[in-house]
Amino acid sequence: MTTPASITIDRGDLADERVLRLLRDHLDDMFATSPPESVHALDVSGLEVPEVTFWTIAEEGDILGCVALKELDPEHGELKSMRTDAASRGRGLGARLLEHVLAEAARRGYRRVSLETGSQDFFRPARRLYARYGFRECGPFGDYVLDPHSVFMTLELPA
Repeated sequence: MTTPASITIDRGDLADERVLRLLRDHLDDMFATSPPESVHALDVSGLEVPEVTFWTIAEEGDILGCVALKELDPEHGELKSMRTDAASRGRGLGARLLEHVLAEAARRGYRRVSLETGSQDFFRPARRLYARYGFRECGPFGDYVLDPHSVFMTLELPA
């Protein structure tokens, strides 16, 4: 009998070449699907700032995805850099990452978590995932402005 491989979510190492490859793939996809002025994905320097916490999901040492949570203010967090490696999609890893971030946001006492994603078909699976977890479309938040290439979503967290 084979046992399922152990999947872990831990703080991500932004110096790890496997993480850097995943982030490069993420940025490549963002620039391939959106005009440059509409790409809001964070690069390594954007993930290294104190208000951002970055995690990876791994299975037996293989980095399969990542996610970040940016504190906008003491009650509002922003989901950033959500990515699952293309070869690992369809396994529920995105849902696990999202659940991890939402649990952390609740632990921090955030009242709301918001996100920006693309309006193109490429982002449809992500928008469906967020909607399944209760995110609803909203207007721009933080420093964002209306953009036909962006969809803004937010989730009110229980007190």
